[in-house]
Amino acid sequence: MSDQQKYDSFDEYKIRKLISELESKEGRGTELISLYIPPKRAISDVARDLREEASTASNIKSKTTRKNVMDAIESILQRLKLFKEPPPNGLVIFCGAIPHGAPGTEKMEIHVLEPPLPINIYLYRCDSKFVIEPLKKLIEEKDVYGLIVMDRAEATFAILRGRNVEVLNTITSGIPGKHHAGGQSARRFQRIIEQVAHEFYVRIGEYTTKYFLGKDIKGLIIGGPGPNKYEFYEGEYLHYELRKKVLGLVDIGYTGEEGIRELINRSENLLQQSKLMHEKQVFNNLMATMVNDYTKVAIGKKEVLEKLDRAKILIMSEENDDYHLTFMCPNCGFQLEADIQDEQEPKEGRTCPRCGTQMDLISKEPLVTHLAEMFKNRGTVELMSTQTEEGEQLKNSFGGYAAILG
Repeated sequence: MSDQQKYDSFDEYKIRKLISELESKEGRGTELISLYIPPKRAISDVARDLREEASTASNIKSKTTRKNVMDAIESILQRLKLFKEPPPNGLVIFCGAIPHGAPGTEKMEIHVLEPPLPINIYLYRCDSKFVIEPLKKLIEEKDVYGLIVMDRAEATFAILRGRNVEVLNTITSGIPGKHHAGGQSARRFQRIIEQVAHEFYVRIGEYTTKYFLGKDIKGLIIGGPGPNKYEFYEGEYLHYELRKKVLGLVDIGYTGEEGIRELINRSENLLQQSKLMHEKQVFNNLMATMVNDYTKVAIGKKEVLEKLDRAKILIMSEENDDYHLTFMCPNCGFQLEADIQDEQEPKEGRTCPRCGTQMDLISKEPLVTHLAEMFKNRGTVELMSTQTEEGEQLKNSFGGYAAILG
C-alpha cells in the first residue's frame, strides 16, 4: 500500500462502529443534523450558513423540535471554533437530540470525525435520521479482485472484497475420463475431448464476463493445476477488458473452494495491497516472533493488559465483546473503572468504596476502542476480523488479544 493511503485497521473499525451506531438512532422529529464539509470549504462560510439555518429553524412550530435543532446548530458552531480550516480530508459532524425513552429523555449527542479519504460534497441536512450514505460510500471496499481456479473438469469463480472471500459458482465440463481404445477410435475420442474442452473454456470466459466485467475489480488472478489455465488465457477466451486486468497465472494443486484458498495463499505478491493479505502478514509476524522468542509476545487479555507498557504492536479481534466501564460516585465524585465481558454482570449497581453511595455508570465503550485509543500514539494498533483464517485463530486460540513486545 502506498504511504499516502496506508491502511489503518483501527480507523476503519471506528468508522464502521460509528456508522452502525448512527444507523440505529432516530430523532422524535426532523432534528438530527448531518454536516459534510469538504477540505477546501472555509470554516467561516460554514459558520455563516449554519447561522442562516438557525434563523430558519427559529420558525419551526414545534417548541421542542425548534429548541433541539437550534441547540444542535449551536453545538456544531462551538465545535467549529476549534478549527481554523477543515482537515486535509474534510470534516463530518453528526449532532442531535437522541431520545432514550419517553419524551423529555432526549440527550444531545455530537460526533466529529475526519473521514479516511477526502470528501467532495458540501452537505447540510436536518432530518429524523442521520445522513450516513456519503460516509458509507467512502469506506466501501475498493480492494476487489476476481479469482478463478480451473482445470478441464471444473472451474470455480470467487471474488475477494477486502478481507472477505465470496465463492460465486462452480461449473463442470462433463469431459469424459480416460479412454483405453487404440487406433482411429482413440484419435476420434481425443478430438471429442478437445472440442468439449474448447466449449468449456468458452463457458468459463462467459461466466468470467458475467461475474467480473464492469465490476470495478483491481485485477483478475487465474490458478489451477497443470497447463489448462495457460490454454484458457492464451486461447483468448477472455473478454479483452478483463484480459488486460489479469495479474498473473498461478500454479496450484487443487480446484474448487480449496483451490480458491490455495490460490490466495500463493498470490501474496499479487495481492500485497489487499486487506486480507495485510491481515495475514500481521498474524504471520506475530507467529514468527513467538517462534523466535516467546518472551517477545503477550497472548490473551490478561497478559496483554499486564505487559501493555512494553508493547510495540497491539493486535486485537474486532469481535471481542469486552467493555471498559467508568463509574462515578454522585456524592464524593470518586471514579472507578472496570473491564468486563458484555452481559457478564450488571452495568449499574457499583458501590462507592469511599462513602458507600450507589455509583452512576457514566461511560461504556468497547475495550478494543479504549485500549487502541490509549496505545495508538506510542505503537501500532492492528484489528483483525474473523472473516479470515488468521483472524479466526486470533479470536478462538488467543482469546482475541495479542501483542508484540519491545
